[in-house]
Order: sequence, then C-alpha cells, then structure tokens
Amino acid sequence: MKLKYTIFYVEDVTSSIEFYEQAFGLKRTMIHESGDYGELDTGSTTLSFSSRRLMTELGKSPGIPNPSSPVFEIAFETDDVAAALKKARSAGATVVQEVREEAWGQTTAYVADNNGYLIEICSPVYGVS
Repeated sequence: MKLKYTIFYVEDVTSSIEFYEQAFGLKRTMIHESGDYGELDTGSTTLSFSSRRLMTELGKSPGIPNPSSPVFEIAFETDDVAAALKKARSAGATVVQEVREEAWGQTTAYVADNNGYLIEICSPVYGVS
C-alpha cells in the first residue's frame, strides 16, 4: 500500500490550485471541468483539492481549517527555507512561524495557505532513518 492522495476540502478549487502554483512552484496536473476537483504534482503523492460543495453532496460535513488550532499539516522540503518562505509570503500565505533552527538540526517555517491549512516549509533532516 502507498499514500496516493492528500485532499484538501476548499471553497474554490481553481484559486487553491493557483495559490499553490505561485506559493510553492507546484505544477497543475488537472482541474475537472466541473471545477470541483483538481490535482497538483508533488512527486509520488498527489496534492488534491475538492470543493466543500461536492463533499457535502457526497454526504460528508467538511470542517473549516484553523491554523491556530490545526489537526494536521503538510510539509514541503527545500534546501532554502528562507527563500521558500519569502515566495509563499509574496503569494499571499500568512506566516505562522518565521524561519527557525530546530534543536534536531532542521530549519522550519510555517504558513497558512489561502484556505487556512497549515503548511510547514522545512529543510531535510539528515542522519535520521
């Protein structure tokens, strides 16, 4: 088994895709003609977006993310956390934590996306297997 999709429930799939393209340099693989679903290429796991409207039609009750009280996060790894944070900020991300050197040797920063989901921007962790 492998992790294939991470799916965010959002109000506007297209604007969410556009945000991630601008903030993190991800490439769009598709947006369904209905506008209710779209995907970005992130490597082996697809980052997807589904409209809250569609999820409600499917019998789900999607909540609204709160970056000050998150229940999960996704992380993008980069060798230059400061530059990635600057790019995300210029695309409209809300900075939750500025760049910080962690005790375990990793550099981290946190932002909230245009929907309020918590995103970690981090350097690789070396020497951990």
